[in-house]
This record gives sequence, structure tokens and C-alpha cells, in this order.
Amino acid sequence: MKAAQVCWKLLRVLACILSGFFTIVFVFPRLSQERREYRVQAWALKMLGCLAIKLVVKGRPPVSGPVLLAANHISWLDILVMHAARHCRFVSKSDVKHWPLIGTLATGAGTLYIERESRRDAMRVVHHMAERLRAGDVLAVFPEGTTSNGVDLLPFHANLIQAAISAGSPVQPVALSFVDRTTGQTSLAPCYIDDDTLVGSVWRTLCTPNMAAVVTFGDAQLADGRDRRAWAADLRNVIVEMRAAALA
Repeated sequence: MKAAQVCWKLLRVLACILSGFFTIVFVFPRLSQERREYRVQAWALKMLGCLAIKLVVKGRPPVSGPVLLAANHISWLDILVMHAARHCRFVSKSDVKHWPLIGTLATGAGTLYIERESRRDAMRVVHHMAERLRAGDVLAVFPEGTTSNGVDLLPFHANLIQAAISAGSPVQPVALSFVDRTTGQTSLAPCYIDDDTLVGSVWRTLCTPNMAAVVTFGDAQLADGRDRRAWAADLRNVIVEMRAAALA
């Protein structure tokens, strides 16, 4: 892709980020929760447009809560892509709250924050998640706990799945993948793992044409007597199968 095209995309992305920031700071205080959610989803779709990424949604996103979405984790783009497909409240590491601009955007979107190293804080977040599920929210987690290589899935951590068990709420598996629209093959451009830097991942994404983000929603399921570890393992297996089917 030509340098001028990449720079133009970057300028559009920066303008979209600033627009979202000012909307959250100055407009959100006057809006209902429903209107805020609509604005977040619309902004996410606009951002994908600025990045020239086509959104492909398969399956049925939840119409309403309570439901916990459990998705595989590939990139910094994942939250944006899922918001574009269906607004939801994410559980994220507390560091994000303090990132310039991004922290404001994440907080405005309703993110719940967790201190990864604190067992006590993890339990607090699980209780808070259960409360929000009982209130009818649509929540989302990445049970891998970090980004994978875009091809394979890491083992799922089960702690946050406990919130759905405590609330008697269903969990809906969500499979994420990024695809080269020209070849139909998996695109690794947005991946953010190991020695990758965020700047490097963003730059690769900007330089990659004809990319699609594929979001596949599976069927929501209840625990049916499974403990959190067994349920997390089953969800992982379902998402592996969903990704394979979506890319076939």
C-alpha cells in the first residue's frame, strides 16, 4: 500500500479517536444508557471503516442480556470489532484505564477493570460481573487472558466464567478471526504477541489492504452442572470448531 494511503488512513483514525473522546466527555453525560450503547457501536463501526476493515458477522448476536460473551483474543482490535458487532461491557486489565485517550474511550464504553495480580480484586470483579448479569447486562471476556498468535487458542482461564454460574446466566461463545479478503486466508497483521509492539501492530494493520474481521456468534449455553473449569474447556473447544468452520 502506498505511503500516502497509509498516512490518510492514520489521519482518519486519529480524527475518529478524538471524536470519540469528545463525545464521551461532553455528550455522554446527557445521554441515556441505551443511547450511549448505540453511540459506542456506531463509533466502532466508523473506526473499522477508517481502518478499511470489513466487518463480517455470522450467527446471532444476543438481542439482550443477561449473557456473558466469551471470545478468543488476537489483537488490540478485538474489543473494537466486538463492539461493532454488538455493544457489550468488557472486563479488562486495570492498566487500560490509565492509557491516554484509550482509557477514556474504554471507560465510556462501560468497561469493568480488574487488577490481574490481585486474587481479592479478581473476586470483587466476579461478584460485580454477577451483579451486572443479574441486572440484564451483556458482558464480554477473553478467557485466554492475553492475545494468542491468531492461529491457535491458549488455554482458557476459568475464574471469570464463575460469574455466569453465580448469576445463573448463559455464556455465548464468540469466535474472532481476521482474514485477507483477496486470498481468504488468515491475516496475521493485527496480531499483538510476544515481542510485538502496539505501534508495530497498528502500523501493520494500517498497511494491510482488503482485510475483514469475522465475528461468529455461537449458541448461548447454560452451565448444566459443569464447574467453571469444565465449562471453560468446553467453550474453548466450541470456539476452535467455530473458527475452523468460519474459515473453511
